[in-house]
Amino acid sequence: MTEKPLLHLVFGGHVDDPQKLDFTSCDNLDIVGIFPNYQQAMDAWRGASHARVDEADVKYVVVHLHRLFDPDTGEASEDHEHGPADA
Repeated sequence: MTEKPLLHLVFGGHVDDPQKLDFTSCDNLDIVGIFPNYQQAMDAWRGASHARVDEADVKYVVVHLHRLFDPDTGEASEDHEHGPADA
């Protein structure tokens, strides 16, 4: 049986502070891609991050898209810190 993909988004861009996730412009984000599992997302993140290693103000992240909604029902998951995923 094939496992259900757990989608992950990898993107990056310029940040004000490399210790935080405050991107300076949403217009200039580098969308690396959406991947069917964490390992492939990490490989893509690593490649993108290493390609820009000399730019201290560029940061790449992995977003666990599968945690934002239930793939079986399509309904939004609850984010107990910030409220519903669509808020």
